[in-house]
Amino acid sequence: MIRLLARGPSPRWLRLPLLAAGLVTALALPWLVYPPVAMDIAAWALFAVSVDLLLGYAGLLSFGHAAFWGSAAYTSGLVAIHTGTPFLVGVLAGAAVAAVLAVPIGYLSVRRTGIYFAMVTLAFAQLVYFVANQWRDLTGGENGLQAVPREFFGADLSDPFYFYYAGLPVVLLGLAAAWRVVRSPFGRVLTAIRDNPARARALGYPVERYKLLAFVLSATLAGLAGGLFAANHGFVSLQEVYWPTSGKVVMMVVLGGIGTLWGPILGALLVVQLEDYLATAGFDGIGIVTGSVFILVVLLFRRGIWGTTSHLITRWRERRGPPPPLDQPDPPRQPEPPEPPEPPRQPEPGARSARMDHPAGATGHPVHPPSAKADAKAEKA
Repeated sequence: MIRLLARGPSPRWLRLPLLAAGLVTALALPWLVYPPVAMDIAAWALFAVSVDLLLGYAGLLSFGHAAFWGSAAYTSGLVAIHTGTPFLVGVLAGAAVAAVLAVPIGYLSVRRTGIYFAMVTLAFAQLVYFVANQWRDLTGGENGLQAVPREFFGADLSDPFYFYYAGLPVVLLGLAAAWRVVRSPFGRVLTAIRDNPARARALGYPVERYKLLAFVLSATLAGLAGGLFAANHGFVSLQEVYWPTSGKVVMMVVLGGIGTLWGPILGALLVVQLEDYLATAGFDGIGIVTGSVFILVVLLFRRGIWGTTSHLITRWRERRGPPPPLDQPDPPRQPEPPEPPEPPRQPEPGARSARMDHPAGATGHPVHPPSAKADAKAEKA
């Protein structure tokens, strides 16, 4: 199923226009929506892309990424509270803690596949949740971490509008790193492992080592997103390490399209905007609405919204055929072949030959009929 859903990348001719449109949308987002919601969209988009890196390109479905998102959020909050350093230091520290935590979890998890891998990662995430809940002196337990500052080298970023533009470069760098990973030879090997791990192993690739490295990279990006989320809200709660957070980000990836990178960004935008709209309207059953939308999209768009749209555009272009290039000169005209020689004319039946028509022989001298004297000599002989 993952193999089928992961197909359908964006057409090459759309990459530059999409990149330009994405950058313009990212820069204009706090002007279009409430700035804290805009930062939430950016953080969840990076989180969804990190899960897609593992799910769409390595074929590993993880229900434990809340452990990396939440542990990075706690680390970022603790660093900001106790040291007073710029929020970027806390965010990077959270990403480092998430990467370190991913090494033992990934080492024990990548030896399993399918639903077994998902259950092992879920078990480790619940272990992290239990530690965060019981270690109240450090994490605050059920009360969480309160009043997380967000300083930036002496500049006050309490205004969420300015904080969005301070945190946006971190999100863009994380997205660029994910794009570079999947377009590198390492990403090609991951795709080969996803499609046929036995063949990749037969070709000499250490499959478990590649999976572990992809797991750690995915957890690092999730840690970056979690640190930004904590700085944006100014507090960290147990909800960040709880298992519904992992399910929510997986829903974003499937909603947008697995293995597309653009799809998870679109899925995060739709889910966060929908939840904010329902919460503002005072609707209590947010999970019912988002779950219904998820089921509807899965039934109608088999590859996700982005994946299905990209697949339809590609098929339409294949039916039309590639357009002729505008700057290519006309091909040179081929010389016409020479006409074959005419066959010799055959004499008509009943016609006399040229020797009989003309009195001259082959030497050109006239031919005389035999005389009577010659006939008499022939009789005597």
